[in-house]
Amino acid sequence: MVDNQDHNFPPLEGISAITDIHHQEAISLSSSSSSSSSFIENKCHGLWYTAILSIPALLFVLYLGFHLKKNIKKLTHRRSHVMIAYYILLWFSAVLNLAWCSLQVWQCMPGKEISWNLLSLLTALGTLCLEISLVAFLLQESYASGLEALAQTFIVSGLIVGADIILKAIFVFGFHVPLFVDGETTHRGKWGLWTVDELLLTCTYGYILCVHYSKWRDKLPPRPAFYNYVVVMFAVSGVALFGCGLAAVGVGFGLWPFSIIVICYHTLYLPFVYVTFLKDFFQEEDLLLDNAYYSEMKDAGFFDSDWE
Repeated sequence: MVDNQDHNFPPLEGISAITDIHHQEAISLSSSSSSSSSFIENKCHGLWYTAILSIPALLFVLYLGFHLKKNIKKLTHRRSHVMIAYYILLWFSAVLNLAWCSLQVWQCMPGKEISWNLLSLLTALGTLCLEISLVAFLLQESYASGLEALAQTFIVSGLIVGADIILKAIFVFGFHVPLFVDGETTHRGKWGLWTVDELLLTCTYGYILCVHYSKWRDKLPPRPAFYNYVVVMFAVSGVALFGCGLAAVGVGFGLWPFSIIVICYHTLYLPFVYVTFLKDFFQEEDLLLDNAYYSEMKDAGFFDSDWE
């Protein structure tokens, strides 16, 4: 009996070992759940932030869709290669921007890091290509609607945007820099790259403003809307540079101006481009038609009573 009891003790040690394993697993699960919850708390903005970004982006896409048929008719009738290219690029950027604004929750999901970075890179590709191509178009001495000017514009902008996107992809996927994750507020590599990016844009817009006030002013388009665009973008890039520079040196206040610029850029930039560069083109034919109707009615004597 004693021997049998002695032989029955070891299984008790095995049971205690099993319970210890389950206890350790429970601790690890709780720690992982707490880390995932802290991950979500640090990187999620919430429903209101997503709504603030998504609603204006959705309204702009709906606006483009509402006028799509009429705008396509005008583009095919007038055959302006520059306007056709920018209209297609505007649609491409608007759809990607809507997806980026609506899928902010991907920052909070551990399995969506690659998808979020790819979506962010594509969105940056569309908007930056539109922005740089407009700058290249403004800096050309001849801003006609020919294929040669269009090809030259997109070759220059394509090289600049391609180099920028490749560099960002290397930082994100090669060096694992959280470039598009808002929760990472102390990463020096992230803010250093954004500072350089905004510095180049600020210097470019500042150069255009200097040309506007110099003897080479005739090389720029004579339309005031183009100058207003440059002034606004210089101010926007300057504020973003200020925020990125503060964040790069560890000043937390820099996150506020940078975040405000991000919201304004993703909600207002594409409508601003449409109003500045495309809206007059689509409305010009209607204005000419209204003027023709007015001239015909005036010749027919409809307005003679106004002079009596």
